Amino acid sequence: MFSKPSIMTRIAVGKLVGLLLGIVGFVAAPSFGIDDIKLRIGILFWYAAIGAFIGMAGVFTWHPMLKLKMPWWFMGPLIGAWMNLILILIAWDVVAPLMAGGEFWGMTSPWWGVVEGALVGLLIGGLATLFGGEGPSTVQVIETA
Repeated sequence: MFSKPSIMTRIAVGKLVGLLLGIVGFVAAPSFGIDDIKLRIGILFWYAAIGAFIGMAGVFTWHPMLKLKMPWWFMGPLIGAWMNLILILIAWDVVAPLMAGGEFWGMTSPWWGVVEGALVGLLIGGLATLFGGEGPSTVQVIETA
């Protein structure tokens, strides 16, 4: 079940790394002026969800319409950046004032969250591939007699 290559291992590693990053965000949020417990819990589960998506996406290494290879170092950052872009667009009213204060290591634009999502996606994708493999071989058909 948790062998290599295995989609279950990819998803488990992705969710675990995402959850660990979410815990770091949950704990560190008050030091950046985020006191809303709902937002902190949202950060916690957001990164676990990103990890699960990246873990599942590792099955696809080729885009048939675009004729484009999609290795882990492309898919992970793409999914992480995309998910954080969606988060920023949805929560602009919350994120923009927090970033404007410059408490996030001097970064004042909410768009830095897209770069952060790409870096998180790169980390999750790399670890999920390291432990769970990549490509269609991660999904094996179980035959029963």
